[in-house]
Order: sequence, then C-alpha cells, then structure tokens
Amino acid sequence: MDLRELVVIFFVFGGGFWILAPLAQALAKRIGGGAQRGADPQAVDDLREELRQVRQEMAELAERTDFTERMLAQRAEGQRVEPPR
Repeated sequence: MDLRELVVIFFVFGGGFWILAPLAQALAKRIGGGAQRGADPQAVDDLREELRQVRQEMAELAERTDFTERMLAQRAEGQRVEPPR
C-alpha cells in the first residue's frame, strides 16, 4: 500500500466519522437523559430531516468508497506482470 492509498483511505473514513459525529452526540445525549420525554413535534421533524440528510451523506460516502476501491483495483491490475509464455 503506498502513500496515496493511505491518504485516500484516511479521507474516506475520516469523512465518515465527521458525518456521524453529530448523530452519535445526539444519541449519547438521549441515552444520558438529555432529551425530554414529550419532545415537541417540530423538534422531532427537525431530527427526522437531519437523519435523512445523514443517510444521504452516508450513501454518497459509500459510492465514493466503491469508486475508490474500483480505481485502486484497476491501478493494481495495471501493475501486474504478465506470466511468461
């Protein structure tokens, strides 16, 4: 694995953690009792919208990861030596 591959992997996973951090904080707050039992409907709608956005961003991140894997696989195929005839 060369340096470029490590940089790509770092950014892919780093981006995933950056996207999931707000969701993890909200979940930790709810588990810790920071959320009210009778939350207002507007707050619930806001959370649903935020969750929808996080899901969309995660889908985009998965697509980018798949693209990166395909790109690295093609590059690895180009570096292979043909067997002797």
